[in-house]
Amino acid sequence: MRKERDTLSVEWVKLELLRTAYATRGGMLAGRDPRFVVGWYLIFAVVPWFTHNITVLACLFAVCAAAVVLSRVGPLVLGLFLIGFVLESLYVLFAAWFFDGDMTTVLALVELTLKLATISLASMAAFVSLDPEKLSDALLSLHAPAMLSFGVSYGYRMLPVLMEEFHTVVDGYRLRAAPLASPGLLGWRVVVRTGTTVVNAFYPLMLNTAKRTRTTVEALETKGFTYASEHPDGRRIRLAYLRADRWDVLLILATLLLVAACFAAGAAYPLHGGVG
Repeated sequence: MRKERDTLSVEWVKLELLRTAYATRGGMLAGRDPRFVVGWYLIFAVVPWFTHNITVLACLFAVCAAAVVLSRVGPLVLGLFLIGFVLESLYVLFAAWFFDGDMTTVLALVELTLKLATISLASMAAFVSLDPEKLSDALLSLHAPAMLSFGVSYGYRMLPVLMEEFHTVVDGYRLRAAPLASPGLLGWRVVVRTGTTVVNAFYPLMLNTAKRTRTTVEALETKGFTYASEHPDGRRIRLAYLRADRWDVLLILATLLLVAACFAAGAAYPLHGGVG
């Protein structure tokens, strides 16, 4: 356990991203077969587009929100989602008022917002529960292209490198820059300095990361990584640990029952958006 409470800082953001990417929090979906987790996500990614009933969408949103809680999504990702959801809701009201829309316009915008929010919640619940290796192996087991599986796994593994390079480059700019004489009204000079530093750090960040990427890819190819991923024996050995049990099947069945219950609630209390 951490003895001190986390504070909002660059280091905290970096740690939160790593905890999210590497599924270190556990949760409802973390112990399940990754193939079934991907299937669970696809259900909530596809089903919302087959209805215009806001009652159904609200129920699906509630189910995904409960899954997010049970999956122990971190405060950074959840906070970013809440900020986006609140801003989107305000935009819906403003757009309806600005264009002289009526309740039909509001309902149509609410429908789209609920669909996107439901898919976003399902994405958070599913992918914070899968570490890079499990997600990569799940895609490979589902006969996705080997290079796609490799790209997903490698992209996750490059995240710590990107964060470390970003921290190093930004610290270098801060050490070479003269301190501000004053922060200005409401700290506007600090904001401008920070934004300028981040923009200037982009090119060296990409250059240093590209050098590491080339070295890593060459090392993997030397060890026959691509051949092992495409050869049937290599795939069989790599995926041998994947085992589905009754709890994985129960997860999908319970999800389908919840989706059916959402549609039943929508049939009992229909509230349609702008279409249908």
